[in-house]
This record gives sequence, structure tokens and C-alpha cells, in this order.
Amino acid sequence: MAFWSADWALLEDGWVAAPRIAVDARGVITSLETGAPPADRHFAGAMLPGMTNLHSHSFQKSFAGRTEFAGGGGDFWSWREAMYRAAGAIEPDTLAPVTAYLAMELLRGGFTSLVEFHYLQNGRDGRPYAHRPAMAEAVIEGAQQAAIGLTLLVGVYETGNFGGAPLEGGQRRFDTSPEAALRMVADLKVQEGAALRLGLSPHSLRAVPPESLRACASGLAAIDALAPIHIHLAEQRAEVEACLAALGARPVEWVLGNAPAGENWCFIHATHTTEAEIGGMASRGVVAGLCPSTEGNLGDGIFGLKTFVSPCGRFGIGTDSHVGVDSFSELRLLEYSQRLRSETRNVLAGADGHSGRVLWQRAAAGGALAAARPVGVLAVGARADFVVIGPTAETEGMHPDFWLDAAVFTAGRSPARQVVVGGDWVIRDGAHVREAAITTAYRRALRRIDGVLVG
Repeated sequence: MAFWSADWALLEDGWVAAPRIAVDARGVITSLETGAPPADRHFAGAMLPGMTNLHSHSFQKSFAGRTEFAGGGGDFWSWREAMYRAAGAIEPDTLAPVTAYLAMELLRGGFTSLVEFHYLQNGRDGRPYAHRPAMAEAVIEGAQQAAIGLTLLVGVYETGNFGGAPLEGGQRRFDTSPEAALRMVADLKVQEGAALRLGLSPHSLRAVPPESLRACASGLAAIDALAPIHIHLAEQRAEVEACLAALGARPVEWVLGNAPAGENWCFIHATHTTEAEIGGMASRGVVAGLCPSTEGNLGDGIFGLKTFVSPCGRFGIGTDSHVGVDSFSELRLLEYSQRLRSETRNVLAGADGHSGRVLWQRAAAGGALAAARPVGVLAVGARADFVVIGPTAETEGMHPDFWLDAAVFTAGRSPARQVVVGGDWVIRDGAHVREAAITTAYRRALRRIDGVLVG
């Protein structure tokens, strides 16, 4: 049994002073006291429940920042071609170190869990690897190297566009049927445990025809009724128009009307939605998966979050293409986009208090639901995943609400100086405990990836 303490902790009901938690060998919180004497492992700061990154394509870390120039893509669709080229250079032995380095950066940014929307499945010739889950296992290996909690969503990707268009070019590396994906989930189940959860990710209505989406839902329920399902929906206006033409309904509208979407579903982006669709998502308990830095980078648009949360909508944040990797910055961008849309301030806080606390607690809870793991809260029975922040020079002596506001709304280095995952202290004074080895392996992988792209 290990004991941890801090000056403050953010619990479900708010801040408490002098928290002391006990963590067992499984990495689970077994007791939580307040007003207790400091433990041997005491932090001068405030504990926050760890944040879940609910949407990631780890391989895209390998080309983040490489499309920001004239000719590098004027819209989402030209950016997608660059993504296909990068995907074409990745193999399992390079994906693992890329994932590990990404996970290390995410941990430094306050994320303690990662949900990988994994659709890069096949070899560079488009054929499955002899060992079918080779790429999935590379993601698992990378996450384990960095010690981040992982929910791996095995991808389904069958068509190049609506109407059953065949896969072309770089898309062939993604080719995976519901049957193949479900077999991989079943095969990987033996590895599932405290730090790993499995689920399914039908890519989109462009890539997964209606009958296949239904097969995904029923097949996964037969394996694990609580396993998560994530799907990209309505990210771009062109996608909405194409879906209307092909299926006679908008993407979110169609899924709500034709699939058993509920609390174990997460709609990624859902940017271009009507008020009726937003209300339907909220009432069914679907989590909105929002990726502010990527959505801004790609010019996607702004989700109607204020409308979504006003009744009961649950949301989380992800870093998607990884042009941003910091949880505090993602929350800042999320809130600022809503302020620009509504021309008001403190949009999500409402009457609940400080914006930093409201954003953190709601995103952590929604992300935990999307990950289907017992995280996102400091409580008995939850994983001992937490982030420690401290006051700044400007907030010294103030209530920790102001510490968290400053952490979210002032730019600078990540305020997550200490990060604990499953009771293991992985970020110490801002550095990962395996930083040198992970960075060296990542640089070596990038040289190999670049060699393939240039060659």
C-alpha cells in the first residue's frame, strides 16, 4: 500500500484541504481522507483527477506541423492526402516508438488516459499482416512504455466514400471489415486489464456502410455489452451534404435513427449538427468527442457545445492529429471557441462557478465514460490517476479555483509538473521517468519514416 497527499484535491463535490489517499498494488484508490497529516509522498500543490484524451490517431504524430505551408493543403481533403502519405510509411516497429513519445507528451500535458481510434491496420501493400493485430499491439506496446492508460478501439474501414466506393491508394492500409475487427477485439481480450480496455471504432459513415455499422454494434455487444464505440461524424460540411444525398439524412441524424447509440458511444467532432441532433445526442447519453486544436487546425468549424451541455450533454477532449498535446490548452481553446461563437465570457461555467473547474471536471468525467475505464475522478475504487498543479506567482495565497483557472487560461509551459498513473509517479518535475530512452527511440523511428517518404 502506498500513500499520497497534497495541499488540496479536487473531488466530485469540490475542493478539499489536506487530502491523503491510499493506493493498492493494482493502482486503485482504497481510501481517501481529508484533513489528514501529510504522507511520505506529499505534493505542495493541488491534485486534479487525470484527464482522458478521448480521441487519438497516434501515427499522425509523425507528421504534425508538416502541412502548414502553401501547397500543404488548403482544406481538410487536401490535408487528408498528406495524412495518407504519412500513414504509408509506418510499420509496427516505428508505430510503437511514435506512440510512446506521443504518450509521454500527453502525460506531460496532464492526460493520464488515451483512447486510440486505431484504423491503420494493414501492411504498406494494403494486405493484412501475417499476425493480424500487429499494428494494434504496437500501439499497446507504446502506451505501456510510457505508462499511460489505454482504451484501444479497433477500426472498421470498408469503403472509400458513400455509396460503396472502393478503397483507393493510401486507404488500402485501413481496409478492415467488421468481422476482422471483431476477431481482433476478441483475440486481444486476453491482454485487457487495469491499464487496457478494448472497443471498436467504425471510422465514419463514408467508410462503413449501414449494414456494417449495425454488424459492428451487435457484434461488439456480443463480446462486451459495455465496450465503447466511437465514430467520426459531421466533421465537414461536404460530408453532411454527401450523407444527405446517399442516405437521405444528416450523419448524426442517421446514426441516432438507425443505430443503438447510447452511453457507450462517442460521436467524434459532430461539428455540423442541428439543434435537434444536439438534443438527441444529449438525451441518449452519447459523449461528444471534441478536439479543439485539430478542429481549429483543419478549419472544421465549432460544435454547439453550449446548447449541448445546457440540458445534460456530456463531452470530453481529444488531440486527434496531435498538433496540440496539452489538456489545459485544449480546454482553453474549447472555451474560447464558444466565447467567439456566442460573444460572451465564461460560457460553460454558467452559475456553477469557476470556468477552469467546470471545464476540467466535465471533460474528465466525459472522457472517462468514453474510455470505459474507472478514471476521471478522485474517489475510492477509481484508478489512482492524478495531476498536480501549483499556484503561480499571481495566484499564490488564493483559493485553488484560481490556480486551476490560471492553469487553463494562461499560456505557457504545462502546469502539470507531477503526474501519477495507476499509483506510479511517471512525470516528475515536468519530465518523464523514461524520457531519454523514449525520445531516442522516437528520433530513430522518424528517420526511418522520413527515409520511406523521401525514397
